[in-house]
Amino acid sequence: MMSSDDQPSSSPLASAQAMVSKAQRQYQQTLDRWTPHVLHRWLATAGLLGLFMLRIVFAQGWYIVCYGLAIYLLNLLLAFLQPKFDPSLQEDLIADEIEEGGPEDTANVLPQQRDDEFRPFVRRLPEWQFWLSATRATLISLLCTSSEVFDVPVYWPILVVYFCVLFALTMRRQIQHMIKYKYIPFDIGRKARYGGNK
Repeated sequence: MMSSDDQPSSSPLASAQAMVSKAQRQYQQTLDRWTPHVLHRWLATAGLLGLFMLRIVFAQGWYIVCYGLAIYLLNLLLAFLQPKFDPSLQEDLIADEIEEGGPEDTANVLPQQRDDEFRPFVRRLPEWQFWLSATRATLISLLCTSSEVFDVPVYWPILVVYFCVLFALTMRRQIQHMIKYKYIPFDIGRKARYGGNK
């Protein structure tokens, strides 16, 4: 009787696993080569989005797929603009600790003096993950436009108006959050300088 360890390595399962492993390595190598080329990556994704939009406009269909992609990209954008450690959540935690501990614990919880230490902006969704998720979603949406199953008849102007209102409200709330907690999610070429000119 042969055990599972005695099976030859050229079984169909082993060869399929080897092919999948090789494909995963090649995929990862391709992604690793694209990593430093930020502008080219985003231009390629913009090209894919343009191709998708042309497909939607000329085919006059797949509006639900387009709406789903737009909502997903808006969700990714919001995660990209938000800090990883949300200051409003930290304020809520401090308020909860004060309520539980009473007034005698406020000296241990609240800061006594404003700290001017440099703290870099850490995103909830890094740029690489944002690009990769957006590109994958666009490719999946393009694939969905090749099937009539996803071409659900809808009145598309309602979807456009609803998305515009949703975009305006969420971005207004995000901008108010940025103003309230005084952070800018973009590096505009400014570098923090400390001390005098040397």
